[in-house]
Order: sequence, then structure tokens, then C-alpha cells
Amino acid sequence: MVFTTLAPLTNGAQWWVRGWDFPRLHIACVAVIAAILGFMLINTWTQIVAVLMICCALYQAVRIFPYSPMAKTELALTPDAPAEERVSLLSINVLMENTEHEKLRQLIDREDPDVLFLMETDAVWASALEEQLARYETVVLHPLVNHYGIIFATRLPARQAETVFLSDDETPTVLAELEGPSGAFFFVGLHPRPPVPGNDTEARDAQIKRAALLADRTYLPVVAMGDFNDVAWSWTAERFKEYGGFRDPRVGRGMLPSFDANSWLMRFPIDQLYLTEGLDLVSFDRLEHIGSDHFPMKAVIAVSPGE
Repeated sequence: MVFTTLAPLTNGAQWWVRGWDFPRLHIACVAVIAAILGFMLINTWTQIVAVLMICCALYQAVRIFPYSPMAKTELALTPDAPAEERVSLLSINVLMENTEHEKLRQLIDREDPDVLFLMETDAVWASALEEQLARYETVVLHPLVNHYGIIFATRLPARQAETVFLSDDETPTVLAELEGPSGAFFFVGLHPRPPVPGNDTEARDAQIKRAALLADRTYLPVVAMGDFNDVAWSWTAERFKEYGGFRDPRVGRGMLPSFDANSWLMRFPIDQLYLTEGLDLVSFDRLEHIGSDHFPMKAVIAVSPGE
């Protein structure tokens, strides 16, 4: 518990260091249980360990507290935004090996988003969604067989919509300048690599940082969305928010974990939504399981009046 608490403080890029950013709630719970057991044993050493466990639990609690309903929100909801000014966005990591294509087709048909961002899409997925994609005026296809393919589609007028590479790890990012019904905004769609054995986080961290700096929020407001493969409370996410001037709808509302959809215990908030000033949030929701290891994430936004 002490190691898993202290290791991420080094900000090392090794996967076995950064991976401990994810289970902070789990570490805190185990530390509390260990502390209780330590105090139950009349032994000086176990009680010293128990005190260390309390320190670990308190630190982890401080890190994840902003993502509890007890914290102050940093992004207010505006449910009274006029319906004609709203823009709906749907972001889904479909899981490349997932063969339940019909579930996603039905979800897209039902939600009918103005902006659709799909990750882990290969040629099979692109073919399976031809009917749905045909309804959109702008479609950017970048299918890959390495789990980092991307599909971006929108019915909004697009001044620009393209994939770019912000690092050298062959993971594309979507950049789009879109004209909403009440004003224009930038869309940034991200899906960097996760910290797993054999894959450290230098490229992921660089990609997230460059994405924050790339979209010019002084020109237009920005929405960033996608599977960041990083939890909302990590230092990388905090740096992304600082550099980009972003606000997180999860703060003050709860973790809303999106991965792993196939596990009730090991779930983490890694499918993110961030908005800069100039964008109002109408709603942010996690949708039903579609066979992927990620839940779909839907948001409804509007450009602030006067922007």
C-alpha cells in the first residue's frame, strides 16, 4: 500500500508506476481494512503499519475526493438550454474484437448524435456501420488493426475535420472545427495508449499535453472527448485541464466509471469529457453495455450565449 501510494508521486513514465494512478479508491479501501486489522493486534509493529495505512488511505481519499458528490462542481448543468441550440455527442470505444455490431447500430439509430466519435475501429467495423455513417455530411475514416482506428462523423457544418498524429506511436487524434447551431467550436477526439506491460506512458502523456495546447481556445471554445486511457484524477489529466483551460463534468458529481464494462469491481473513469469556457453542459451520461469493455458516453452541449 505504501509503494502503490508513493510510486505515482515520482511522475515516472514506467507502466508499473503510472498504472497505480487508476485504483486509488481500491487502494484506499484495502489500506483502511489493513489499518483496522493492525490496530486489532496488540503489537507495536502492526500498529505502526496501521498508522502508515491510515496515511495512505487519507492521501488517496484526498486525490479522489473531487470526484465524489460531496465536492463542489466545476461545471454547472444548463438543462434549460434551448433544444434548437443543443449539440449531442456520442463517444464509444467499441472494442475491435467485439462482434455485436447490431447493438451499436441500434444505439446510434436511437441516440442519433450530431457528433459521433468511435475508437478501436477496423475495416470490419467501418463496413458494419455504413448505413449509419451515410447519414452524416462529414465522415473521417481511419481504420487500423492495432486497436487505435478511429471513425469521426458529424452532421454539423465542418470547417475542418482530420486525423493528426500528436506522438510517434501511431495513434491518431481527431481535430475538427464545427459550426453548431448557436456558434462554432473545436472538437478534439483522443485515444492514446494505456500504461500496460511493455508500454510506458511517455507518448500518451505527450499526446494529451499537445492536444491541450493545439486547440486554440482563445479563438473558439473546445470540447475534448474520448478514451484517454488515463483516470480523471491523474497528474496528466490535471495538467491537461490546466494547459487547455478545461473543466470536468465529473468533478462534484461522481466518478461515473466507464471501463471495464465487463467487471463490477475494477471500473475506472477513463472515457473523458472536457469543456472550456464558452460551452455549456446540458447533460453527461453513461449509456448501456454494447458488448465492448467500455460503456458509451453521451454528452449534450451548447455554445454559451454571446459566444
